[in-house]
Amino acid sequence: MTLNKVPAKDRDSFIEHLQKSHRILALCGAGLSASSGLPTFRGAGGIWRNREATDLATPEAFEADPGLVWQFYSYRRHMALNAQPNPAHYALAELARRRSDFVTLTQNVDGLSQRADHPASQLHFLHGSLFDVRCTEFTCDYKEQNFTDPIVPALAIPKEASELLPSTTDTTGAEASKSLINAMERAKPAEGKGDVDISNADVPIPKIPVEELPHCPRCNTGLLRPGVVWFGEALPTKTMDAVDEFVEASNIDLMLVIGTSAQVFPAAQYVWEAQSRGARVAVFNMDKEGSKKGLRKQDWLFNGDAGILLPELLKPIIGDISAHDGAGGVVSS
Repeated sequence: MTLNKVPAKDRDSFIEHLQKSHRILALCGAGLSASSGLPTFRGAGGIWRNREATDLATPEAFEADPGLVWQFYSYRRHMALNAQPNPAHYALAELARRRSDFVTLTQNVDGLSQRADHPASQLHFLHGSLFDVRCTEFTCDYKEQNFTDPIVPALAIPKEASELLPSTTDTTGAEASKSLINAMERAKPAEGKGDVDISNADVPIPKIPVEELPHCPRCNTGLLRPGVVWFGEALPTKTMDAVDEFVEASNIDLMLVIGTSAQVFPAAQYVWEAQSRGARVAVFNMDKEGSKKGLRKQDWLFNGDAGILLPELLKPIIGDISAHDGAGGVVSS
């Protein structure tokens, strides 16, 4: 759905309510980054080098093979850094600057909201971030934000295929031709980026020694790990407490649900709590049927690309995002 396909009564009633709203809560999911061309965590069948991607997102996987897990996350960091924030990221960042009582809780780990200069004090991460790293040493509490790509040289995404070696047995050229064709197929670059697609199990990658992986600069002994919440780990208490404090402080005027159906815990809980505190809910999502559950007559469902719909519907408050000045704001119109 583009803006001109949004029913006028829905558009007008949303904008009217937005303009008188002060306390606003946003919940963001993977659909927020769809316009940036970034695949979701479970995209492409959820397979990375013939492994379930979810199998690499556990403490046990990191303990068993930290090199492989770091290669997986280095690949995801690289993909995220080659994507750009889209207008929806900038729209939310600008709304945060215009509304001090606006808080965003994101399920995304891709770093695009940070790169859109979303005010840090108004942005909370439910699942952590690919660009936070922390020490695994039990007695060390080192943590930092790190957007360096690659984070260490050993994790660089290769630019070329493995070297072709001549056959020692075949003299007809058939083996060489077959080897060349296979190597060209394995080494097809990721679309538009010129990098070998190491998510393809046919592309050889080295086994990285532990000593070449990221290490803690404070204790000098512990391995650094990605600062994401892995399966089997608790959601971040600090994040949950901050959002709970905001929700419980007073009534909420408006809740924006962006790029997620918000049907599972704890996302569904926040929608219910916002509604119980007076919020009207506006859902921006590509999945029309999956997003209807829990919506009431006074709520809105804007079915379509959040990167198109959100900046336009927030324009009365944030101005024209298409005139983004590149310095964390918009050019006044």
